[in-house]
Amino acid sequence: MPKPLFSSHDEFTPLRISNGLPRDDHHKQLIKQYVAATIYILSGATQPLLMTIVKNAGLADSICQVYMLAYYLGPSMLSFLACAGSNRAPIPIILYLKAAGIALIDIIAQSTNYTGATLAGPTIFAIIYSSVTVWTAIYSRIMLQRKLRLPQWVGIFIVFGGLSITAKSSVSVGPDVFHGAVLVILGSSLHAMTYVLSEAIMNSQSTSSTQKISVEMNCAIQGVIASSVFILWQILYTRKHLEDKIYLPMKEAGTSIEKASAILISLSLSNLVHSYSFFYTLKHFPGGATSAGVMKGVQAVLVFIFSSMVYCGTIGGDEMCFSTIKFISLVVVIGGMLLYSAATDMQAVGPNRYAKLNDGQFTGEESNIVAV
Repeated sequence: MPKPLFSSHDEFTPLRISNGLPRDDHHKQLIKQYVAATIYILSGATQPLLMTIVKNAGLADSICQVYMLAYYLGPSMLSFLACAGSNRAPIPIILYLKAAGIALIDIIAQSTNYTGATLAGPTIFAIIYSSVTVWTAIYSRIMLQRKLRLPQWVGIFIVFGGLSITAKSSVSVGPDVFHGAVLVILGSSLHAMTYVLSEAIMNSQSTSSTQKISVEMNCAIQGVIASSVFILWQILYTRKHLEDKIYLPMKEAGTSIEKASAILISLSLSNLVHSYSFFYTLKHFPGGATSAGVMKGVQAVLVFIFSSMVYCGTIGGDEMCFSTIKFISLVVVIGGMLLYSAATDMQAVGPNRYAKLNDGQFTGEESNIVAV
C-alpha cells in the first residue's frame, strides 16, 4: 500500500520540492540551470559565425575537415576533469559503449551540419538548424515516451514557423546554397537524435535502466572518440593534401599560420563551453532534450543579430544584415519559446508542486510530476 502523503500524528517538516530538495536549495538549482542554459544559447550562437570566419580564412575544405578536428578537441579536454573524478562509482562498460556510439552519430551529424553551413552561410544555416526543435520533440516522444501537451507542441512549431518567416528573404538561388541546405536538414535530424540519446544515458529517469553517466564523463567520452576519428583522418588523408587543400587556400585568403591557429583554437574553446553547458542542460533543465531543442531557436535569432553586427557591410550581402522581417521572426520565436516554457513549467509543477512527506521526499507518482 502506498505511503500516505500526510499522517495525522506527524509534525510538519520543512517544505520540500523537486526530488526532495528544500526550497532554498531548489532555487539555487534553478539559478544554475538557467545560467547553464544561457551559456549554452550564447556559445551556440557564436559557432556559425566562427564557421564563416573559418571559410574566409581558407580553412573550410569539406574533405579535410580540419575545422571539425578543432571542434571536437575542445570537449575532449574534459577527459582530464572526468579522470580527476574517477573515485566515483565505476561506470558500466555498456555506458561507455553507448556514449561512443552517440559520438559516432554526432560526427556524421556535425560534419554534415557545418559543411552545409560553409555552403549556405550562417543565416540560412540558423533557419534550417532550428528544425532540431521539432526533431527533438519527435525523437523524445518515440525514444523516451515523453508526453507533450498541445501547448508545448504549439510553442515548438511557433518557434520553427518564426524562423521560417525569413526563408524567402534569406535564401538566394544557387547550387551551393541548395546543397548546403540539404546537408543541414539531414544533419539537424541526426543531431537531434544525439540530444535524446545523450539525455537517456545521463538520466536513469529517462529510461527503464538505473544506470547513468555523469555530464563530464559523457562530454569527455564523446569528445575523445570524435577527436580520435578526426586525428586519424588528418594522418591518413589531410597530411597528403596539406599544400593544395590547406596551405594554398590560406595563402589566397591572406591567412597566416598564427591567424589560422587562433581561429581554430577559438572554435575549439567555443565548443568546449558549448558542449559542457549543453550536456548540463540536457541532464538538469526541465524538459531535457526538448527544451534544449527549443533553445536552438533562440540561438538562431541571435545568429541573425550577430551576423548583422559583425558581418553586415563587410562580408556577404544583404542576407547578413538585420531587417524588419528578421525582427518579426525574433518576436515570433521568443513568443513560441515562452509558450513552450510556460507549458513545460505547468506540466512539471502539476497539482502537487509543494507536498510535504513524512521523510521529506516525494514518492512514485508525485516525484514524476515534479521531475520532467
